[in-house]
Amino acid sequence: MAGPEPLTPTALRKEGPDRLVIEWNDGHRAVYTWQHLRDACPCASCREDRQRPPDPLRVLKPGELLPTAPTAMSPVGRYAYKITWNDGHETGIYTLEYLRSL
Repeated sequence: MAGPEPLTPTALRKEGPDRLVIEWNDGHRAVYTWQHLRDACPCASCREDRQRPPDPLRVLKPGELLPTAPTAMSPVGRYAYKITWNDGHETGIYTLEYLRSL
């Protein structure tokens, strides 16, 4: 007897300038803002940054002054997506499980 089918996207599309929509094979439709995805980057350096207290004297880089947007999004095998951001960040691998949990 086969188990339940793993959750996988059936469609991904950009909606407006600031959202990603993922439709899942179980009928769920998830809407993510690019800012939310960038803030939730799963890479080690971003996770460490989120655990530190904010630096009130931090100087923003020019790329951080632009609205957050992806410059590329590519599949990683059948289990994740890699998003390259307009601030130059590109080390986050968003697994399907992680995207669904967001």
